[in-house]
Amino acid sequence: MKLTSSAFGAGDMIPRRYTCDGDDLSPPLAWTGTPAGARALALICDDPDAPVGTWVHWVLFNLPPSLTQLPEGLPAAQTLENGAIHGTNSWKRVGYGGPCPPSGTHRYFFKLYALDAPLTLGSNATARDVQAAMKGHVLAEAQLMGRYRR
Repeated sequence: MKLTSSAFGAGDMIPRRYTCDGDDLSPPLAWTGTPAGARALALICDDPDAPVGTWVHWVLFNLPPSLTQLPEGLPAAQTLENGAIHGTNSWKRVGYGGPCPPSGTHRYFFKLYALDAPLTLGSNATARDVQAAMKGHVLAEAQLMGRYRR
């Protein structure tokens, strides 16, 4: 699988629009190569450079495997129209929370997983819950890393 964004390239700076200093919108994402046996997709975005340890910015799972993109600015609803479920990020809220580093340049990893079964979790699920539930069910994965500095 390959994960890209029309807003920034791999390793590039994430535009301010998608951060806490801008509109805090989720960036547009697109992907190719979802395996034929996929029954659901999951997305986690985190910052391993946060001073308190890895900070989770976005948890979204049970995306339909037929999807090939997410538009900019997904609503922070617990369940989206397509049936996908937002998990809880490190701010203890559902939906996307953009880059907001206290200092320095941080890396933000958008990780997409193709799964052989939907996850039986609710919107209170954390990235750790999703990662545990995905064990043994990941058919393929893709990653896109962007950076941001305040």
